Amino acid sequence: MAKIAYILLTHKDPDGIIAQAERLSAGGDYVAIHFDARASQADFDRIHTTLKSNTNVVFTKTRVKCGWGEWSLVEASLLAVQAAVDTFPRATHFYMLSGDCMPIKSAEYAHAFLDRDDVDYIESVDFFNSDWIKTGIKEERLIYRHIFNERTNKEWFYRSMTLQRKLGLTRKVPADIQMQIGSQWWCLRRRTIEWILDFTRDRRDVMRFFRTTWIPDETFFQTLVRHLVPEHEIRTRTLTFLMFTDYGMPVTFYNDHYDLLLSQDYLFARKISPDARELKERLGKLYTTRGVRFQISNEGRSLFKFLTGRGRIGRRFAPRFWERESTVGRERQLMMVTCKKWHVAKRMVDRVRQVTNMPAIDYLFNEAATDLPDLGGIQSTLEKRTRHRRALVRMLFDYWQTDKLIFCIDPANVDLMQDFYTDKAAVRLLEIECDFTDDYLIGHARRVGLAGDRTPQETIDRLLPTIRYDVKFESDRIRDAGFRGFYRIREAASADENTTPLAEFLDVPVEKAREIAATPYLFTD
Repeated sequence: MAKIAYILLTHKDPDGIIAQAERLSAGGDYVAIHFDARASQADFDRIHTTLKSNTNVVFTKTRVKCGWGEWSLVEASLLAVQAAVDTFPRATHFYMLSGDCMPIKSAEYAHAFLDRDDVDYIESVDFFNSDWIKTGIKEERLIYRHIFNERTNKEWFYRSMTLQRKLGLTRKVPADIQMQIGSQWWCLRRRTIEWILDFTRDRRDVMRFFRTTWIPDETFFQTLVRHLVPEHEIRTRTLTFLMFTDYGMPVTFYNDHYDLLLSQDYLFARKISPDARELKERLGKLYTTRGVRFQISNEGRSLFKFLTGRGRIGRRFAPRFWERESTVGRERQLMMVTCKKWHVAKRMVDRVRQVTNMPAIDYLFNEAATDLPDLGGIQSTLEKRTRHRRALVRMLFDYWQTDKLIFCIDPANVDLMQDFYTDKAAVRLLEIECDFTDDYLIGHARRVGLAGDRTPQETIDRLLPTIRYDVKFESDRIRDAGFRGFYRIREAASADENTTPLAEFLDVPVEKAREIAATPYLFTD
């Protein structure tokens, strides 16, 4: 059975460190602690005095002064790993943690999870060909020697890099090493750890290279594991649940996140707020509890993106320079149908095609599978369609040789609607207002990844009012935009009531509009 040696890198909160070590060792596992040499000696003495009698806890023989982005973090990790290897011969796995991490599964579950597959868990992707690094310097992390810390000595960090660039003092990655990058929160098997320790002793050239790279804790273990371990024995993921905000800051979890954390397909989570005492207490008790069944729904990231994205409304589709002179056409009529229930809008435009023979397209900018003619590749992806939206619509007018065109658009795309309204064409908009039952909204949440089949009912109950408000909010935004030529039909209205706005929107005789409005299955879910 798996026995885990936790590699615990710490620099503050002695009470939390003591509680963490006692909790993890009580589950039958081991803990190797490195306490930052920059931190308080009194805090270290307190931790050491309290835990020294615990035979499942070991401290590194030496302590190094750690700095974010420096080699010192890798050095501290290696010191703790070596201490764990020497002290705990029965340890089968080595799991990197910080003092901000907490278990979100029981020790029993974690052991069974690691026993399931004989593999290493480490996020590890190609350094140069992936988009793992979103902003800031990239290859400069490696090809220049970094002896100054960007956070504590920003001026000299960039001055040194500029000087090396001017003097041509670049260097190459060791020839037999393929650089990888990923999260520093890994879980590796004992054999892999022993191979890495042997490698650090045998390959001094590689060690010299990494010592002056920038942020090596995101590249060192990730690269060596790929170099030493067969690919089929690596799972490119972390077992620690963490998320980042739009600003690159870690998301912090609080007391009311307990159910959300337990339903994620991970063993630990970070960062837990220092003030979330109730959450820490509940998770601490959970780790040593036996017989707990976990319902994994794994909707955490999509749920966070949905909830935080609401309120950040920007002009994501502002006009690009190559489209400023593009126009659909002054004499043309462009009609947009918007409805949150896509199947309702699709039925209506299909009925419009049957009754009026007018070209009508499903969700042009929202659904990649929308049936379109071959327009030379501009229609091939949603990204291309959106980027060249006016050119695309103009080509559709030309393809069908018509001066009237209808397409469906999601209510969230107000920016796209506004862009088309600035065109010289005659633009009209029809909103189809539907009723939303709780069952439909739950189904919608599952379809878009906000919930899964195993999402706890409590989470769904909390989510439903937010989704319902979000649907209403999108409708309100459309009405507040003040679009000219705006019409609305409603599920709650009769066919006769919907006929007039439909006739005006489509610019068709009332009889044809009534035929469309009276479609018996139009609003059926």
